Amino acid sequence: MVNKLPHMKVKGIDPLITIEINDTYLLGVYQGTLSEYDLLLRYRQRDRLSKSGWSRIRTPKHIHWAVDAIIKMNHNSEETKKFLNFLIYQWDNHIKPLKSDAERNALLDVEQLLQEANLEAKKYPSLANKGEYSIKFLYLIAKLLMIQEKTNFSSAYMFRNLLKALEEHKDIYKIVQVATHNRR
Repeated sequence: MVNKLPHMKVKGIDPLITIEINDTYLLGVYQGTLSEYDLLLRYRQRDRLSKSGWSRIRTPKHIHWAVDAIIKMNHNSEETKKFLNFLIYQWDNHIKPLKSDAERNALLDVEQLLQEANLEAKKYPSLANKGEYSIKFLYLIAKLLMIQEKTNFSSAYMFRNLLKALEEHKDIYKIVQVATHNRR
């Protein structure tokens, strides 16, 4: 039987790449409109109640990412902090804005991205089935969101602030404030 994946067109536009993750998620990366190398992320998730078997196309939000990290933190604080620290380290030392087609093409190598995600997921086995999202999915979303943010505004900090708020066990109101861009 051939596994026919649902379409990932958004407003008639095909994604630059589509990544299938654990037969549970489809992550589409599109050309965004904020800059020449802007990335726009969309995903679908398996949904037994849907006629197609997949959810509608969704946009990953920082708040969704944060809620899932909080769920994982409540299950295994030490392992979740290790994951958050890894991502903060990546932000500070390895995540760079995209400045050329060659850089974007290298980033959007599906096999390389999945290899990285698989490697990271193996480091956090107790988080594998906790929360809504898998570590592979969270890693890919985090990496792509960080690159998107730095590409569009090189001195960006929002996702890093969210990671730090989660890592430092800030109260839920502070985390929601950071994750939803609420600057009160």
